[in-house]
Amino acid sequence: MNLKIKKPKSKSTAKLKKEVWPIFSQYIRVRDCLETTGCASWGLCITCGKRYHIKLLQAGHLIPGRHNNNLFSEKGTHAQCYNCNINLKGNTLEYRRQIINLYGEGYDEILEAEARQIKKFTKPELEEKREYYNQAIRELLKQETA
Repeated sequence: MNLKIKKPKSKSTAKLKKEVWPIFSQYIRVRDCLETTGCASWGLCITCGKRYHIKLLQAGHLIPGRHNNNLFSEKGTHAQCYNCNINLKGNTLEYRRQIINLYGEGYDEILEAEARQIKKFTKPELEEKREYYNQAIRELLKQETA
């Protein structure tokens, strides 16, 4: 009897990216909730300033396009409500104002340049990001309870 042991299939970079995105999104939303309200469950939308439960917030990008270097940009991604992110297509003018308020004059242009850089993520990079953001979420949640 010849039994073949199957090796687990290696995940594609596309699958890993899809796996990392919700973790990154959660990190952004928890980070911004804590920064804006001091509570991990409630936060303010970066563009309209309204208070929402974390489940109603999204990780919205200043520069649209999830295929370039800006996909996992921490300074280019913030908690945003559905209305601003989807219905208002990012509410870009107000988002740009808030980026300048947060990071200084010209930072919006730095993010634009970053987004123009094509980035092909490797499997090890994505696996590292998955671990990093899982750990970062744990650390943020510890801060809330401290």
